[in-house]
Amino acid sequence: MRLRTAFLIATLAAILASCHSATDSQTSPAHGRYLGVGVFSAGELWSKMAAKAPTNPTVATTADDEHVIVVVDSQTGELRECGDCSGICASFNPWTRPIAGEQTAPVTLTKHAADLAAETHPNTGPGH
Repeated sequence: MRLRTAFLIATLAAILASCHSATDSQTSPAHGRYLGVGVFSAGELWSKMAAKAPTNPTVATTADDEHVIVVVDSQTGELRECGDCSGICASFNPWTRPIAGEQTAPVTLTKHAADLAAETHPNTGPGH
């Protein structure tokens, strides 16, 4: 049994190793245009998205999605969230408009880190 498992693993490794040729790495980048951000559970609101209903009743809708796959377009910065069964996507691109003034650095804070530390440990500051 162990010999059979070892042979199977060695065979799979050889097959996978042969899938990547030396010319591929010279002509294309190390990754594709879309980079994976993550796979998340489709929450209740995902199924409430106002998407065009399919004409075929057997086609999956957002209510059928169990996961949302999130990717980023490495060329434009656009984020895409797509349902795993429906294929319906929502997109967000922070680079299409200038950032609002209140979102630029330095940001305005309601409290500084030192204020929070003093609240958490009131007797450890200077003079105590």
